[in-house]
Amino acid sequence: MEKATESANGSPAATKSSAKKSRPPPQSSVDTFAVQCNECFKWRTLATEDEFEEFRSKQTDDPFVCTKLEGITCDKPADIEYDSTRTWVMDKPNIPKTPKGFQRVIVLRRDYSKMDVQYITPDGSRVRAAPGIIAYLKEHPEYSDVSPTDFCFTSPKVMSDTIPDYVEKKSQSNSAKKQKKTPTT
Repeated sequence: MEKATESANGSPAATKSSAKKSRPPPQSSVDTFAVQCNECFKWRTLATEDEFEEFRSKQTDDPFVCTKLEGITCDKPADIEYDSTRTWVMDKPNIPKTPKGFQRVIVLRRDYSKMDVQYITPDGSRVRAAPGIIAYLKEHPEYSDVSPTDFCFTSPKVMSDTIPDYVEKKSQSNSAKKQKKTPTT
Protein backbone atom coordinates (compact mmCIF):
# COMPACT_ATOMS: atom_id res chain seq x y z
CA MET A 1 0.00 0.00 0.00
CA GLU A 2 1.20 3.53 -0.39
CA LYS A 3 1.47 6.62 1.73
CA ALA A 4 1.30 10.30 0.99
CA THR A 5 2.99 13.22 2.62
CA GLU A 6 0.96 15.98 4.14
CA SER A 7 3.04 18.69 2.49
CA ALA A 8 2.45 17.91 -1.18
CA ASN A 9 -0.93 19.28 -2.17
CA GLY A 10 -1.02 19.28 -5.93
CA SER A 11 0.67 20.68 -8.95
CA PRO A 12 3.20 23.48 -8.79
CA ALA A 13 2.07 27.02 -9.55
CA ALA A 14 2.42 28.09 -13.15
CA THR A 15 4.55 31.14 -13.83
CA LYS A 16 3.08 34.16 -15.59
CA SER A 17 4.03 34.63 -19.20
CA SER A 18 2.64 36.32 -22.28
CA ALA A 19 2.72 33.06 -24.22
CA LYS A 20 -0.17 30.60 -24.04
CA LYS A 21 -0.15 29.09 -20.58
CA SER A 22 0.09 25.35 -20.23
CA ARG A 23 -0.18 23.81 -16.82
CA PRO A 24 2.73 21.66 -15.74
CA PRO A 25 1.87 18.06 -15.03
CA PRO A 26 0.75 17.45 -11.45
CA GLN A 27 3.22 16.06 -8.99
CA SER A 28 2.24 12.94 -7.14
CA SER A 29 1.52 13.40 -3.44
CA VAL A 30 2.96 9.97 -2.74
CA ASP A 31 6.52 10.10 -1.44
CA THR A 32 7.04 6.56 -0.17
CA PHE A 33 5.74 3.24 -1.40
CA ALA A 34 5.26 0.42 1.08
CA VAL A 35 3.73 -3.04 1.12
CA GLN A 36 2.62 -5.12 4.07
CA CYS A 37 3.85 -8.68 4.53
CA ASN A 38 1.04 -11.21 4.38
CA GLU A 39 2.75 -13.34 7.07
CA CYS A 40 4.28 -11.01 9.68
CA PHE A 41 2.23 -7.88 8.80
CA LYS A 42 5.32 -5.65 8.88
CA TRP A 43 5.55 -2.78 6.41
CA ARG A 44 8.39 -2.83 3.86
CA THR A 45 9.34 0.19 1.82
CA LEU A 46 10.05 -0.22 -1.87
CA ALA A 47 12.64 1.62 -3.91
CA THR A 48 10.41 2.50 -6.85
CA GLU A 49 6.80 3.06 -7.82
CA ASP A 50 7.27 0.44 -10.54
CA GLU A 51 8.22 -2.16 -7.94
CA PHE A 52 5.19 -1.18 -5.84
CA GLU A 53 2.86 -1.47 -8.85
CA GLU A 54 4.23 -4.91 -9.66
CA PHE A 55 3.42 -6.23 -6.16
CA ARG A 56 0.04 -4.44 -6.01
CA SER A 57 -1.09 -5.80 -9.39
CA LYS A 58 -0.69 -9.40 -8.19
CA GLN A 59 -1.67 -9.02 -4.53
CA THR A 60 -4.61 -11.46 -4.49
CA ASP A 61 -2.98 -14.22 -6.55
CA ASP A 62 0.53 -13.79 -5.18
CA PRO A 63 0.47 -11.96 -1.81
CA PHE A 64 3.55 -10.03 -0.76
CA VAL A 65 5.86 -11.65 1.81
CA CYS A 66 9.12 -10.26 3.17
CA THR A 67 11.28 -12.90 1.45
CA LYS A 68 10.33 -11.44 -1.96
CA LEU A 69 12.77 -8.63 -1.19
CA GLU A 70 16.44 -9.52 -1.38
CA GLY A 71 17.99 -10.03 2.06
CA ILE A 72 14.73 -9.44 3.95
CA THR A 73 12.95 -11.91 6.23
CA CYS A 74 10.08 -11.57 8.68
CA ASP A 75 12.64 -11.62 11.52
CA LYS A 76 13.97 -8.19 10.51
CA PRO A 77 12.37 -5.06 12.01
CA ALA A 78 9.75 -3.24 9.92
CA ASP A 79 11.06 -0.57 7.55
CA ILE A 80 8.31 1.82 8.53
CA GLU A 81 5.50 1.86 11.07
CA TYR A 82 1.88 2.68 10.38
CA ASP A 83 1.34 5.76 12.53
CA SER A 84 0.22 9.37 12.30
CA THR A 85 3.66 10.83 11.52
CA ARG A 86 2.53 10.72 7.86
CA THR A 87 -0.81 10.61 6.12
CA TRP A 88 -1.35 7.10 4.82
CA VAL A 89 -3.48 6.09 1.87
CA MET A 90 -4.33 2.55 0.85
CA ASP A 91 -4.71 1.41 -2.73
CA LYS A 92 -6.99 -1.47 -3.55
CA PRO A 93 -5.19 -4.70 -4.46
CA ASN A 94 -4.85 -5.86 -8.05
CA ILE A 95 -4.88 -2.45 -9.70
CA PRO A 96 -3.16 -3.05 -13.04
CA LYS A 97 0.41 -1.95 -13.50
CA THR A 98 0.60 1.34 -15.41
CA PRO A 99 1.40 0.74 -19.09
CA LYS A 100 4.89 1.66 -20.27
CA GLY A 101 5.10 5.31 -21.33
CA PHE A 102 2.18 6.39 -19.14
CA GLN A 103 2.38 7.69 -15.58
CA ARG A 104 -0.23 7.27 -12.82
CA VAL A 105 -0.33 10.39 -10.66
CA ILE A 106 -2.18 10.52 -7.36
CA VAL A 107 -2.74 13.90 -5.73
CA LEU A 108 -4.01 14.47 -2.20
CA ARG A 109 -6.68 17.16 -1.99
CA ARG A 110 -5.89 20.10 0.28
CA ASP A 111 -8.71 19.18 2.63
CA TYR A 112 -7.44 15.57 2.83
CA SER A 113 -10.91 14.33 1.83
CA LYS A 114 -9.64 12.07 -0.96
CA MET A 115 -7.03 11.58 -3.62
CA ASP A 116 -7.45 12.29 -7.30
CA VAL A 117 -6.05 9.83 -9.83
CA GLN A 118 -5.00 10.82 -13.31
CA TYR A 119 -2.69 9.49 -15.97
CA ILE A 120 -0.07 11.40 -17.91
CA THR A 121 0.13 10.11 -21.48
CA PRO A 122 3.39 9.68 -23.40
CA ASP A 123 2.73 13.02 -25.14
CA GLY A 124 2.25 14.79 -21.78
CA SER A 125 -1.52 15.24 -21.78
CA ARG A 126 -3.52 14.55 -18.63
CA VAL A 127 -6.39 12.09 -18.50
CA ARG A 128 -8.72 12.16 -15.51
CA ALA A 129 -11.29 9.48 -16.35
CA ALA A 130 -11.80 6.28 -18.35
CA PRO A 131 -13.58 7.98 -21.30
CA GLY A 132 -10.47 10.12 -21.80
CA ILE A 133 -8.24 7.04 -21.96
CA ILE A 134 -10.58 5.36 -24.45
CA ALA A 135 -10.50 8.46 -26.66
CA TYR A 136 -6.72 8.77 -26.35
CA LEU A 137 -6.14 5.15 -27.34
CA LYS A 138 -8.48 5.50 -30.34
CA GLU A 139 -6.58 8.60 -31.49
CA HIS A 140 -3.19 6.91 -31.04
CA PRO A 141 -3.14 3.53 -32.83
CA GLU A 142 0.54 3.12 -31.90
CA TYR A 143 -0.78 2.04 -28.47
CA SER A 144 -2.96 -0.76 -29.88
CA ASP A 145 -1.35 -3.17 -27.40
CA VAL A 146 -2.68 -1.07 -24.49
CA SER A 147 -6.24 -1.62 -23.24
CA PRO A 148 -8.48 0.80 -21.35
CA THR A 149 -8.64 -1.91 -18.65
CA ASP A 150 -4.91 -1.28 -18.04
CA PHE A 151 -5.91 1.97 -16.30
CA CYS A 152 -7.62 2.37 -12.95
CA PHE A 153 -9.01 5.66 -11.70
CA THR A 154 -10.08 4.22 -8.36
CA SER A 155 -8.88 6.59 -5.68
CA PRO A 156 -6.78 5.22 -2.82
CA LYS A 157 -8.48 5.52 0.57
CA VAL A 158 -7.14 8.24 2.85
CA MET A 159 -6.72 6.71 6.30
CA SER A 160 -8.57 9.14 8.55
CA ASP A 161 -6.61 8.17 11.69
CA THR A 162 -3.43 9.54 10.05
CA ILE A 163 -4.79 12.92 8.91
CA PRO A 164 -3.01 15.71 10.84
CA ASP A 165 -4.97 17.28 13.71
CA TYR A 166 -4.82 20.77 12.18
CA VAL A 167 -6.85 19.64 9.16
CA GLU A 168 -10.56 20.23 9.63
CA LYS A 169 -12.12 16.84 9.08
CA LYS A 170 -15.51 16.67 7.44
CA SER A 171 -18.15 15.24 9.71
CA GLN A 172 -20.72 12.85 8.35
CA SER A 173 -23.52 15.29 9.14
CA ASN A 174 -21.86 18.00 7.03
CA SER A 175 -21.19 15.74 4.08
CA ALA A 176 -24.60 14.07 4.04
CA LYS A 177 -26.88 15.53 1.40
CA LYS A 178 -29.77 17.49 2.77
CA GLN A 179 -33.09 15.93 2.02
CA LYS A 180 -35.36 17.97 -0.18
CA LYS A 181 -38.40 19.11 1.76
CA THR A 182 -41.75 18.98 0.03
CA PRO A 183 -44.66 21.08 1.21
CA THR A 184 -47.60 19.23 2.68
CA THR A 185 -51.20 20.25 2.15
